[in-house]
Amino acid sequence: MAYNYYSKSCPLAEQVIYQTMVIAKQLHAGITSDVTRLAFHDAFVEGCDASALIKSTPGNLAEMNASVNKFLEGFELIDAAKFQLEILCPNTVSCADIIQFAARDGVRLDGGPFYALPGGRLDGRVSKASRATQFLPLPTMNVSELKANFAAKNFTLEELATLSGAHTIGESHCSSFKDRLYNFTGNGDQDPSLDPTYARELKAKCPQSATSDDTVPMESEPSTSKVNTVYYRDILRSKSIFTSDQTLVNDPITRATVVQFANNTEIFFQKFAAAMLKMSLLEVNKPGGEIRYNCGSIN
Repeated sequence: MAYNYYSKSCPLAEQVIYQTMVIAKQLHAGITSDVTRLAFHDAFVEGCDASALIKSTPGNLAEMNASVNKFLEGFELIDAAKFQLEILCPNTVSCADIIQFAARDGVRLDGGPFYALPGGRLDGRVSKASRATQFLPLPTMNVSELKANFAAKNFTLEELATLSGAHTIGESHCSSFKDRLYNFTGNGDQDPSLDPTYARELKAKCPQSATSDDTVPMESEPSTSKVNTVYYRDILRSKSIFTSDQTLVNDPITRATVVQFANNTEIFFQKFAAAMLKMSLLEVNKPGGEIRYNCGSIN
């Protein structure tokens, strides 16, 4: 692993990935949040090894088909960047590196901080849906469950609250939080920690009888569509969509982090960049890694 890793072997690698993101964002504004989520879901299972991209086979149900990854997107962008890089620099740039560089660039394009990333990650050869179910956090988790989940990957409570800030961009499917509106404890009730006025707005967008699974912005002020601190102000106003976000006020350390970020964008940007860098280095380069020719299948 090294900074400027491809400076000699593929000098245009990071530029190609960035330009792929720019073009994709012009076609689909939400691609930036899609790839940021993809980077997280890849890192938290087998480490940053692009195992989230491997397609299932008759003998193996892969991570991408785990229920927790039902709405995972961004695969086409990684494939597009990989296709170009294989023409420029065959068998040189890993899919794992593309994911992390693309996520970094997505944050940048959405007005967030730019941070340098080392390259040199290898692509893994193992991808199992059961492992995704085991390691990925759920939107229904409380702060104690999240603490254990992130601690397993050596993240502090402050870093938990920081990485959760990725929810400042993107959308959620109604099914991911509908129980908070209509059946929080299994008795047809609404989550009392959710602001009542905001709950009515969400119910209008996610009717209980709806047959489609529509999406709503993650923030209460969706017009921003930028990496900012509205997400943290929403938590303090009881306007978070996920239980896993609202629960951050229930621990003194995560609550203090939420308050700090809600009032200081500069500090949030600094710590978010540091946490994303740390995440991008999770369990990299296990034995047996490779550089895949096709990101969807092992060589």
